[in-house]
Amino acid sequence: MRLDKYLQVSRLIKRRSLANHLCDGGHVSRNGRVARASAEVDTGDQIQIDYGWRRLTIRVCRVPTGQVAKAAASELYEIIAEERRQEETSAGEE
Repeated sequence: MRLDKYLQVSRLIKRRSLANHLCDGGHVSRNGRVARASAEVDTGDQIQIDYGWRRLTIRVCRVPTGQVAKAAASELYEIIAEERRQEETSAGEE
C-alpha cells in the first residue's frame, strides 16, 4: 500500500491530499529516510510524521487490503514516540 494511502486509511492524516503534501514537503520519513507519497509501506516499518506542532513516530503493525472501520484504525499501528513542541513566546510577553 502506498504511504499516503496508509496514512489516510489509518486516520493518522485525515485527507490523502494532505498526506501527499506532507510527504512531498519532506515531513514524513520511513525507516529513517524521507519518504515520497508513493513509497510502499510494509509491516514493521517505522514512520515519523512532523505535523509542525508535534512529531509522531509509529510502527506499522498491519497493512490493510481495503477500507478500515474507524474503531479499528488505531490497530494498524503502534505509537513509539510523540513529541509536542512548545509555542514560542514573544519577546514582550511574560
